[in-house]
Amino acid sequence: MNPIFDHTILKLIQVAISLFAGVLFLQSGFDKVIDFSGNKSYIQNVFAKTFLSGVSTVLFIVITILEVAAGITSFLGGVYYFVEGQADFAVLGLELAALAILSLFTGQRIAKDYAGAASLVSYFLLMAFGLYLYSLQG
Repeated sequence: MNPIFDHTILKLIQVAISLFAGVLFLQSGFDKVIDFSGNKSYIQNVFAKTFLSGVSTVLFIVITILEVAAGITSFLGGVYYFVEGQADFAVLGLELAALAILSLFTGQRIAKDYAGAASLVSYFLLMAFGLYLYSLQG
C-alpha cells in the first residue's frame, strides 16, 4: 500500500471531483429530506401544467433518493479511493451524479425552465470529465 501522501495530480483531481459531487448532492438531497413538504410543493407547482403533474410527487421522491445516493457514494468513494486506491465506488458515485443531473435537466426542460436547465450543463460536464479521468487508470 502507498503512503497516504503519495498521490499523483491525476488522483488528486479525481478525488476532488468526487468530493465536489458528494458535497453537491448531499446538500441538495438532504435539503429535500429536511424540507420535504416545502420542496414537494414547489415541484408540484413547477410541473402543474405538464404531463408529469400526476406523478410529480413520485418523481420528487425518486430524485431525492438518487441525489442522496449519488452524494454518499461520491463522497465516500472519493475518500476510499484517496486512502485505498480502489475507484469503483467513486466511479459509481459519479455515474449516479450524472444520472441525477440528467434527470433534473430533463425535468427542467419539460417544465420549460430553460435557464435552470442551462445552469446544470457545467455540473454535467464536470461529472463526465470526472468519469473520463477515472477511465485513464487503465
